[in-house]
Amino acid sequence: LKQEVKTQLPDIQFRQLDPRAKILADYFAKYNSPLENQAQDFIDASDTYEIDWKLVPAIAGVESTFGKNIPGGYNAWGWGVYGNQALGFKSWRDGIFTVTGGLRKNYIDRGLTNPYSMNRVYAASPAWGWKVNFFMNDLEKFAKNYPVQTQTQDHLLKDAASSAKLAYKN
Repeated sequence: LKQEVKTQLPDIQFRQLDPRAKILADYFAKYNSPLENQAQDFIDASDTYEIDWKLVPAIAGVESTFGKNIPGGYNAWGWGVYGNQALGFKSWRDGIFTVTGGLRKNYIDRGLTNPYSMNRVYAASPAWGWKVNFFMNDLEKFAKNYPVQTQTQDHLLKDAASSAKLAYKN
């Protein structure tokens, strides 16, 4: 006798990719960054903690060349690095949310709202704030020059999605 095996499938949520995430992913790709596939996590964390979406990626640019040179444990931000000691995270997502939340609580909520004012607490190098600001501005310029999807393309995507839903029901 064949025994029917029922498997529990996880709940799958579909949501629109934030346009900033596509821009950020392509920006990271320009630097061959391992953070490219984490772009939506950066956007989600910045929205959760209400900080500029460009800040945490810019810090990663300064501290680790966008995640390419890390002390270990998914730490692209130099977070908790003191001499030979370095904090590690379970995943890129864990690091992104921890650093973003930490910036909100330990810096922004205390009045250190831009890279220059954060500099004196975050990093020993007096050039750190300037470098973070450079990457924030560079990412902003990249975003402004990013090709916008046309309405025709949006219409085609919606039609394709509707067709897929109909095919799935049959």
